[in-house]
This record gives sequence, C-alpha cells and structure tokens, in this order.
Amino acid sequence: MFHTENGCFHSIELHSEILPKQFTFPFYYTPHPLCVNAANEVKTYLNNQTDFEHNFGLDESKTSLKIGKMFGVMIVENSEGQLGYITAFSGKLAESNHLKGFVPPIYDTLNKDGFYKQNEAHLNDLTTKIEALEKNPKLEKAEINLKETRLNSIKKLEEFKKHAKAEKQKRQQRRVEAEQNLNDSEKNILFESLKQQSIQSNIDLKYLKLNLEAEVELAEKNLAALVKPIEALKLERKTLSARLQKEIHEHYRFLNARGETKDLIEIFKSTDLGKPPAAAGECAAPKLFQYAYQNKLKPIAMAEFYWGISPTAEVRKHGQFYPSCRSRCEPILGHMMQGLNVEPNPIELAGVFKGELEIIYEDDFLLVLNKPHEFLSVPGKTIKDSVLTRMQTYLPNATGPLLLHRLDMSTSGLLLVAKNERTHKKLQKQFIERKVKKRYVALLDGIIETKEGTKEGTIDLPLRVDLNNRPRQLVCYEHGKKAITKYEVVEVKDNITRIYFYPISGRTHQLRVHAAHYKGLNVPIVGDDLYGTVSNRLHLHAETLSFEHPAKKEWVSFSCEAPF
Repeated sequence: MFHTENGCFHSIELHSEILPKQFTFPFYYTPHPLCVNAANEVKTYLNNQTDFEHNFGLDESKTSLKIGKMFGVMIVENSEGQLGYITAFSGKLAESNHLKGFVPPIYDTLNKDGFYKQNEAHLNDLTTKIEALEKNPKLEKAEINLKETRLNSIKKLEEFKKHAKAEKQKRQQRRVEAEQNLNDSEKNILFESLKQQSIQSNIDLKYLKLNLEAEVELAEKNLAALVKPIEALKLERKTLSARLQKEIHEHYRFLNARGETKDLIEIFKSTDLGKPPAAAGECAAPKLFQYAYQNKLKPIAMAEFYWGISPTAEVRKHGQFYPSCRSRCEPILGHMMQGLNVEPNPIELAGVFKGELEIIYEDDFLLVLNKPHEFLSVPGKTIKDSVLTRMQTYLPNATGPLLLHRLDMSTSGLLLVAKNERTHKKLQKQFIERKVKKRYVALLDGIIETKEGTKEGTIDLPLRVDLNNRPRQLVCYEHGKKAITKYEVVEVKDNITRIYFYPISGRTHQLRVHAAHYKGLNVPIVGDDLYGTVSNRLHLHAETLSFEHPAKKEWVSFSCEAPF
C-alpha cells in the first residue's frame, strides 16, 4: 500500500510474480506485473489523496487550470534484499518539487535559497523594468512621431518633384516657343533665365532633402534615447538568462550504475541537438534512477503512466502506460543505464522478414504486393532490408523510381510498384490528384462513441511530427499539415470495433492518430505501440487499392484480406 509517511521506499510483498532477468528497456516495453501493481497503488493514492491540490482535469467541478501528468514507478531492491518500489512525477506537481512519498528532483529549481530562485528574481525584476519602459507613453509618442515624420518626408519630396516636373515642362515649352518667336538676343536672355531656374530647382531639392533628413534623424534620436535603456536591460536579461541556463545544466548531474556522473551539457553535447532541450532531467524516469543510485537501491523494472485529462496535441490516455520520451530522456537514460543489464532494444530487432514478398498482381508496367507487418517500405537508418531494396533486386532492369507510396513499418497490406519511369509518373499524378482509392481495415481497442444509428463519419485533424518524441505525431492547428480520414464502422464484438478507414490525405501515422486522439475516435488501434497498448501486432491493414491502369486505361481494383 502507498504510504507517504514511510518516505520514498514503498515495500511490496512478492507472491507468485517472477522478477525480470533484465531491466526494462524504457522506450519500448510491456509493463511487468510488479510495475502494474505498483502503478495501481499510486493511482489509488492519487484518486483518494488529500495531501496536495492539483487539477488533473478529472473533476469537472474544478475550474482551475487542468494539467495531466506523467508518473513513473520503479521496482527496486534495497541493501537488505527487501523488495519495494519508488515513484516520481514529471516536472513539478501542485507547484512543488517535493511531495511526500515521491522521490525528489535531480535539482530543485524551486528552492528559495538556491542560486536559480535568486537569479530568477533578478530576471523578473529586469522584465518588470523592461515592461514599464515599454509602456511609457513617450515611447509610443516617439514611435508615432518617427513614422509620421518619415511619411511627411516622402510626401513633401513627392510633391516637390511633381511641381518641379511641371515647371520643367513649362520651361521646355517656353524654349520651343522662343525658337519660333524670338530673335537671338532675346533667346539668349530667356535661355539663361530658364537655366538659372533649373539650377535653383535642383538646389531647392537638395536643401529640402537635407532638411527632411534632419527632421527624420531628430525623430530617430528621440526614439533611440527611449529605446536604448530598454535594449540595455534586454541584453542584460539575455546574458543573465544564458549564464543561468548554463549553470542549471551544470547542476543537473546524473549518476549511473557504475557510479559515474555526467551533467546535462556533457550528456547532450554529442547528440544531434548539441545542447540540452527545455525541461531535460525533469521527467519521472531520471528522477527514479537518481534516487535509486543515491540510496543504494537496485533497479529491477520500471513503467510510466499518464494521469489526467488528455492534452490537446499529444495522444495521452488517462491511466495508460507510455514509454519514456525520446529527445529529453534517451540521452540521459542512455548514460544512467550504463552498468545495468537492460533488455535489448526491440526496435533494433524489428524489421526482419525472411520470407518472400507476396505479389498479388504483376504485368509489364506495374505490380501490387502485400507488405508484411513490421517490415519497412524503404530502408531505415539501421535496417536496410525493405520493400524497396527487395524490389530493386527483383526488378534489376526497372527504370526510374519504383514505389508510389509507403506504409508504416507496423502496417501490413497493399503497395503499388511501378516498373518504369513513365508508369510511375502517370500513377504519381493519380496519387497527387487523389484519384487513387484506398481502404484500410483496423480493429479498435474499444467502442467508439457515435450518434445513435451513425456508422460513418470524417476526421479532420492536422498533424506534424512531435519534435521531442519522434516518430510520434501531434495534432497541431498552427503548424500541422491537413489530414482527413473517412471511416465506416463494420462490426462491434467483444468490446472490439472493426472499422474501415478511407484516408483522403497520406500523413505519417494519420490513421493511428486519428483513431487514438480524443478529438478523433478516441479509441486506439489494437496493438498500437505508440498511441495505444502493445500487442502481438498493429491491427491495421491496407486491404483494397483501386486506380486507373496507366497502360490499359481501365479502372482496376485489388484486394488482400487482413490477416486478423
């Protein structure tokens, strides 16, 4: 039972459960039964606790800001051989880093006596001063004055040039008339006068420009005098912020099973990012490892779960287990797990298919094949075997690109292959114009909520990659690409929904996110290891494919029954 008065180590009794031989690979796992039991104790505590106040968004009567949280549990063994678990939350909870029963942070940024809080107060003071100066009415007045002075300068120059052009035309006309009506002496006197008028016009233009430039320069100086102290404060704030950030990163120091220590800067300097991302070290997993090592606890297994209302962008379900995040935690945990006997990365073992690809149809122009699940459409960074490489071997004399589209590694089903460049271009045009018809079949891990009698609908949720957790995708209305899916419910049986998907667009993980996201169907596909729960496979299959044959000029359709 979860006891907050007993510190951070929560003892457990080992019944029939067998301890895992290797520690959990945190980025792809099925929670061990001990972790599930520990998580259930934490969930029960969260449901009933009165120790702190935080709105997870589960109580509709609460109107304060709703924020869900990731929690982690780690099964550990102490020096006396007693089995227990420790638990942590991601970031801060109830505006605190320290709550009874949960492990402390790596570094406490909320410590009032710490350097961070003291410097943060100075940063806030600088921001207050900057905001006060930016709200100064004189600043707005100076900005308006400069804008008006510049516009007035342009206007006066245009008016002068317009007038000067008209006067020039008059002088030219007088010269023409003089040639016809005046004698040489009269013409010389007139031409000299006209010449002096032209010279004077150029002089007037020169002095007008100088005067207008002086007016603009004065307005700029008046504005600069007000902006200069603001820029000085901003530079001071930027410099202090950078120094403070560096110092914080140096204070986040992580142990590993060998007793070695590295700070955030050391850990991230060899990554693609080159520097620590925001909130690095604040996730639950690093906190658990750090506490275990500091207190001589042997890590045995770990799991993380989400608690609270689903976030707007990510696919997160209340109470469900999820892997550790990639961008922030992978480099940190890569260091912290050194010295531990960790399960092999199952992702590196995936993508192996030793059988022959099943070709559904083939002629002189194209072929249609059935891609197996957990097999790449194109080569990856570490796995080179794929549909493309197999086709390059199978069709050594083919010209131009081969694949017309792709399927996710975990998705099985029909793929279209062109044998020559001309066929590829014609088929590609059909894909671009969305003339190609595709139908996927899937099993959903639950029953979707629909209006009574409604069995079909459309999902419209824009998607983009989750930069902090590739290859996961986010729903993003600001930067996401348009993604539309039509669906049709086929059957509901034993709390499983069989469904057809008709993708209008072809975004990465589109069907998976549209199924799992709370603004979509709110029910993940069975076996979805990214947005749902791990199973024997992802139950998503590209079942039918229809298009106009580029050579025969007739509509053709192919189907391949789902293997589930």
